[in-house]
Amino acid sequence: MFTHRDLPMTVTGVQVPAGTIKPGESPEQTAVRELFEETGRHGHVVRHVGVQRYDLRPMRDEIAVRHYYRMNTPGADVTERWPAEESDPAAGGPTVKWDCWWLPVTQAHVLVAGFGAMIGAMLDQASFDKHSPIST
Repeated sequence: MFTHRDLPMTVTGVQVPAGTIKPGESPEQTAVRELFEETGRHGHVVRHVGVQRYDLRPMRDEIAVRHYYRMNTPGADVTERWPAEESDPAAGGPTVKWDCWWLPVTQAHVLVAGFGAMIGAMLDQASFDKHSPIST
């Protein structure tokens, strides 16, 4: 999870890595790339959780199509907090800086703009998968 360093939380909220699919890139490849670009952490997709449409109005006149993935970041220290930044944001403009940390799944209700919309579906899927448990 992350919050923007230079903008108030009342504007940006608590977010997860996300971004625009580049030409020739699959949604899964985008998830892996965005995780690294926005947090500096490497990970891999464990499972596709679902797809939802999210109305961004009134912030932007856009309907986002979001692909949700459960990902694994080997060796992660879930007590860690760290600074991160993106020097080439998709929308252009100056470097975007934020503070990252790990959030227990049970507290995912604090995610902004529908980012936590598929947490329940992810947990439902995990209850049937004994080989890949959810960690918090």
